Amino acid sequence: MSLDDTHDDAGAEAEEGSVRERLGEEADRAVETLDDGLVELLTWILDTETRARIYIYLREQPRSTSDEIAEGTGLYPSTVREALAELNAEEKVTRSKRESAGAGNNPYEYVAIKPGDLVADVAGDVQQGLNTVFNLDDRLADRTVETEPVTITVDRSSDGENASAESDD
Repeated sequence: MSLDDTHDDAGAEAEEGSVRERLGEEADRAVETLDDGLVELLTWILDTETRARIYIYLREQPRSTSDEIAEGTGLYPSTVREALAELNAEEKVTRSKRESAGAGNNPYEYVAIKPGDLVADVAGDVQQGLNTVFNLDDRLADRTVETEPVTITVDRSSDGENASAESDD
């Protein structure tokens, strides 16, 4: 093995390390973009970014307390408690008392509903809104006959969760 062969091997290893580093950076950027897109979509569904971040955290860490969620998301504890109360009232998260062996206050732990159930709730709201718009002429003309021209169904087949919209027009 010559001195030139050693130099070539070192150069190839350095280049390979550089390529791996760049691939790692691109993967991190892709995950960050995906996370931002997911937060944006859930913000639209759940009304606020705070609620979206809490939902994502609970999908990743089910059975978390409000303090654990606050620590994990970087949100203020009072903000988390308020958002959890709203999400629980809307049945987007469930809560139960955490079991502990010792005496004292057992905090609530929270679990987010499945994304398919969240989509089904949203589909119902969208369907109702679309039907209101489509029936606006009847309402403005003070007619009492209303039709439901839009039907949205959520198919929870084993292939995945798909939502579809149909129009009766």
